[in-house]
Amino acid sequence: MDLLSKLNEKIDNLLKNYEELQKENENLKLALENNKELLAQKDSELLECKEQMALKEIELEEVVSKIEAILGK
Repeated sequence: MDLLSKLNEKIDNLLKNYEELQKENENLKLALENNKELLAQKDSELLECKEQMALKEIELEEVVSKIEAILGK
């Protein structure tokens, strides 16, 4: 195999590797975007849960106050 053939083969291999890495990079970008969307969704769910928990705490405090008022009478 002459030098030019070896060089062409190496260039072909480099181009093939480059294309494979580009595809992998694109797949990783898509996965990252999907994970960002999932994280935003989970953050929203967490915020909703925290708000519900705060409301339940208020309700619980009201019930405890009523119980204390009844027991105190």
